[in-house]
Amino acid sequence: MNWITREKAHVDRIACPWLIKRFVDPDAEFLFVPADQLLQAAKEQNAISYDAKGVDLGHHGEFCSFDAIVKKYELKDLALHELAKIVRGADTDHPEIAQESAGLDSIATGFRLTSDDDFDNMAKQWPMYDALYAFCKWKLEQEKKTG
Repeated sequence: MNWITREKAHVDRIACPWLIKRFVDPDAEFLFVPADQLLQAAKEQNAISYDAKGVDLGHHGEFCSFDAIVKKYELKDLALHELAKIVRGADTDHPEIAQESAGLDSIATGFRLTSDDDFDNMAKQWPMYDALYAFCKWKLEQEKKTG
């Protein structure tokens, strides 16, 4: 499937492709376009829109697009739910949601500033999301042990 979002990706627009590729659609292809061209390009490319105003896989209330994908695809992995809190806090300017959120926002900004384009940004950040996911799994295991 083709997936499309706005260009100049930051937190949610990098975290979502990671989530999609790892847990929803391993063959996913991603497109980044100017915001004002998103809906038309989605139609022309037969692509699923995410993290854009008015789309199903966008922000809803206090929840971000990462949350919307977890919910729509019924992803039950508790580590993903922990990661969703971190992403939500960083993406919605509510770092109090998870102590890691402020750091994620800063690091995502740095990657965006040092990347050639959105594809380079994804390539640089995906190992970070792999690491955050591993951290979330470890954190849940530690909480279970100390109960």
